[in-house]
Amino acid sequence: MLLYALMAIVVLSIAFSVATYNTSGNDDKEQPVQPSVASTSGSFEELMEMTAMENTNNGLQLTIYSGNFALIKEKRQAQLEEGYNYIRYSDVPTRIEPSSVILEDTGDNGISVIEQTYRYDVASKSGLLETYTGREITVYDADGKQYTGTLLSYRDGLILQTTEGVISLSETSRIEYPDSGDLLTSPTLIWQLYSPISGNVEMLTSYITNGIGWDASYVIKTDADETTADIEGWVNIDNNAGTSFEDATIKLMAGDINRQSAQKAYDSVSYEVPVAEEAAAGSFDRESFSEYHMYTLNRQSSLQDKQSKQISLFSKDNVPVEKELVYNSWNGDRVSISFTLDNSKEEGPGVPLPAGVAKLYQPDSGGQLQFAGEDSIDHTPVGDNIRLTAGYAFDVTGEREQVDYERIGTNRYRTTNKITISNYKETTEEVVIVERLYGDWEITESSHPYTKQDANTIEFKVEVPTEGDVEVTYTSLYSY
Repeated sequence: MLLYALMAIVVLSIAFSVATYNTSGNDDKEQPVQPSVASTSGSFEELMEMTAMENTNNGLQLTIYSGNFALIKEKRQAQLEEGYNYIRYSDVPTRIEPSSVILEDTGDNGISVIEQTYRYDVASKSGLLETYTGREITVYDADGKQYTGTLLSYRDGLILQTTEGVISLSETSRIEYPDSGDLLTSPTLIWQLYSPISGNVEMLTSYITNGIGWDASYVIKTDADETTADIEGWVNIDNNAGTSFEDATIKLMAGDINRQSAQKAYDSVSYEVPVAEEAAAGSFDRESFSEYHMYTLNRQSSLQDKQSKQISLFSKDNVPVEKELVYNSWNGDRVSISFTLDNSKEEGPGVPLPAGVAKLYQPDSGGQLQFAGEDSIDHTPVGDNIRLTAGYAFDVTGEREQVDYERIGTNRYRTTNKITISNYKETTEEVVIVERLYGDWEITESSHPYTKQDANTIEFKVEVPTEGDVEVTYTSLYSY
């Protein structure tokens, strides 16, 4: 008996010591409340019970890049309790990059992100069938006959295990499910947060999504004399990100941004009819950003999902233009039609021009504009020239022939080339002949004067008479 009494005293002493440590030994330290055991992959009902970030479209901003992706920034409100919270952020794009998401507490309240989950199991026919494989559903065939049973497979028609046996249905008119199968109505981000405060908190969410891109296009209308042109610049924005953006501030980044993330393959999609927005010239504010150029639309605009939109970038009339016929033997016997415009502040658009496609229109004898060709232009800074090839001349041709070739030493050669330009028009035409030379070269003889454009290029300018020919010959020495 004495032994049992001593053991009881020891146990009571230990219990008292532990209780004293837990209640009085840490008065100066607040013990954090442990998170609940809610699951971010739980049922639809559990997710709906989580705190939702209220979508107020407050400060919605899109920075769209020409590489078919965009940076989205949006502020939303969330009602938080002190301690651990689960909050959901719905209506995110289906093509979001989850690893790019940044959640910030705009009020510096000390809120920290513990865990993030991206749920993209959105309700669909195939998703419901997959979810309910092995579970009971009700199916109606094409004639309206009802079948209830366990879904065994849906890959090649529906196969059900009913009380009457296994049946296969190739065509169905209706399928009934007991519930949504815990599938979501839209892609959703779920965060587990720790908040030291209670109350309504504003949070800034930033993320990158694929499926939104932009490019520039230009309309160039020359006069009948082909000496001046009116230029219109347009921005084309395509939204195929999987969600719409209402009343957003839109920024466009021009330049080649390096990216390392692998792009996933996506199913083909349909697009709405393009929407054009006439905006006043100068509707975009331009600024330099690092080594790129950024264009900010000076009003808010909406982008619907699967929509293409055009917005005016600038307009400039009476820009001087120079037309040239250019023969380059690399193009065979064709003579290209080239137009050069000055992008200076004095005479040209005078703005940084993003890369894009320029379409050329010219008036016919009746004054009606006709499409005369198109070409792509690269990023063009202010002060540089815009040069585009509209097409190839019908009545002016060229031919190049090597008429002599001699090896005069070790890795040293002498060649003579002849270029013939033929003009079948009723007017005299000036043609620029472009010749490329390689190695260590020297022109020893030439029938016409030439200009050296760079280390490997020379140009001849010749007048070709009406229905006549001009022959240009030159001899060069070169070595490797």
